[in-house]
Amino acid sequence: MSLVISTAWNAFRYSDAEKMIDELKELGFSEVELSFNLTSGMVDSVEKLVRRGSIAVSSVHNFCPVPEGYKREEALPDFFSMASTDHAERRRSVQFAKGSIDTAVRLHARAVVLHCGRVEMGGDLFREMARVFDHEGASARFHSLKDTLVSRRAALCAPYLESALRSLDELNRYAAERGICLGVETRYYYGEIPTCAEVRRILDTFRGGSIRYWHDVGHAQVAENFGLARQEDFLAAYKDDLLGMHLHDVVGSSDHKSPGSGAVDFGRLVPFITPETIKVIETHHPAPGIELIRGREFLKTVFNGKA
Repeated sequence: MSLVISTAWNAFRYSDAEKMIDELKELGFSEVELSFNLTSGMVDSVEKLVRRGSIAVSSVHNFCPVPEGYKREEALPDFFSMASTDHAERRRSVQFAKGSIDTAVRLHARAVVLHCGRVEMGGDLFREMARVFDHEGASARFHSLKDTLVSRRAALCAPYLESALRSLDELNRYAAERGICLGVETRYYYGEIPTCAEVRRILDTFRGGSIRYWHDVGHAQVAENFGLARQEDFLAAYKDDLLGMHLHDVVGSSDHKSPGSGAVDFGRLVPFITPETIKVIETHHPAPGIELIRGREFLKTVFNGKA
C-alpha cells in the first residue's frame, strides 16, 4: 500500500472539498485519510470524487463528518469522550462515531481511526510537564510532574476505562456488520486512553472482532521522550494487530512535523510494517507542500519498498 496523506494538513483552508483534494493530488498523492474537521457537505463532495475514480480513501478519522450543530473548530475527536462517565456524553460519542463508520462505508475506506476518550484528572499536568521538558529537559522538576501525573491517572482511570470499553463494544458490533476495521490510536496526552498496557486490555476484550491497533509514531515518540513508553513497547506487543500508522516527526514535545524534519528514527518502524499496513502521513499546517513531498520521498527511502 502506498503512502497516504491526511487532509488534516489542508482541510481548514478549504470549504470546497474538491479544491482540498486537488491540492493533495497536485503534490502527488492518490489516496487520502479524511480528517475529523470536515463538514457533511465536504464529505458528500469527496464521495463524488471517489465514485469518479478521482481519489481513493484509505481511512476516516473520527468524527467525520463534523457532528451536526457544531462548528468545525470545536468538533475535535475528543469533544465527546467515549470514556465519559456521563451517560449522555458517552452516548453522543458513540452516535457520532457510528456516523464515521457510515462515512467509511460510503467512501469504500478500510478503517476508522478512534480516540477512546480520557481520564478526567483536573488541571493540565501534561502540558506543564511538556513545557518544562522543552525548557529544561528531563530535570528534577520534570520528573516530579511526571510522577504526579502517572500516579494520579492510575488512581482515577478505572471507571473511565470501563466506559471506553462499553463504547467500543457497541462500535465493534456496528463496524463488524459493515466490514469496517476500527483502529484504536496511540494518544499524545497521558491522560487519554489507552496507555500502552491498556491497548492489550482493549485488544483482548474484542479479540476476533473489528478492533485493531493504530500506531501514531509522533505520539509514541513524545511518550518515549518523556520516559513513559518506547516505540517498540507498542509495536512489538501489538504488531499482529497493527492496522495502520500515522507518520509524523517530533521535536521535543512538538509533533505533527514532516517526516525527516525531527528526531524520530523511522527505520525502527520497518520490521513492523507490512504491505497491508495503512501508512498515513499526518503532517499539520504550517508545513509547506514541498515538505510533504520531501517527507514522502524520505519515507519511501527509509521503508525501502514497503511504502
